[in-house]
Amino acid sequence: MPRFHCPAPLAAGELLALPAGAARHVQVLRLQPGDGLTLFNGEGGEWAATVERMGRSEVQVRVGAHDAVEREAPRTVHLVIGVPANERMDWLVEKAAELGVASIQPVIAERSVLKVQGERADRKLAHWRGVAIAACEQCGRNRVPRIHEPAPLMAWLAAAAPDAAVQRRLLSLRPGTQALAASLPPAAPLQFLSGPEGGLSAAEEDAALAAGFLPATLGPRVLRAETAPLAALVLATAG
Repeated sequence: MPRFHCPAPLAAGELLALPAGAARHVQVLRLQPGDGLTLFNGEGGEWAATVERMGRSEVQVRVGAHDAVEREAPRTVHLVIGVPANERMDWLVEKAAELGVASIQPVIAERSVLKVQGERADRKLAHWRGVAIAACEQCGRNRVPRIHEPAPLMAWLAAAAPDAAVQRRLLSLRPGTQALAASLPPAAPLQFLSGPEGGLSAAEEDAALAAGFLPATLGPRVLRAETAPLAALVLATAG
């Protein structure tokens, strides 16, 4: 059954006009009055709904029963990502949302190829949030991961105070770094920092360590900027 994100209060029996994006999708799918669909607003669970009226640009649905089902990862994982170039960030956001990431903080590092600011950063952020929503619609998640505004890495490290409840790990190839699997606590929330193409500079890694990140490695191979954080996410949420 088609699923749509509807960021509004939902209640059984309510007649609701779908947001513009969801309405366009319903029209593309050629749904008709009486057809069923599923709505979620990101606050937990999902609602059955039925198409009531199809207008030229507006779609009205009748909200049905709420199902408290959740499909979240067994551990809360936050990613701090040196933004990769081209469409690789889109792919990373999509797959991270499918795999259950709780939030993503895009950061601009010394070696970042893609450097966004101002209006361009705003457009990118809106686009990435749309990618995350679409991924949740497809995979069955009822909570959309938060995508934060892009920030310079060093400024973010200086401002982001460590949370004692969240374990921080820096994905690193430094000699002598402990394997990530061996460094993971049993169930604590995690925050991973991963660099862009070319990795983080020595100064950036030092700043991350000073901010409470512990270095950890995924192995001897050099993974792409969009692959490493996803590998860490899978490892942290497995089982």
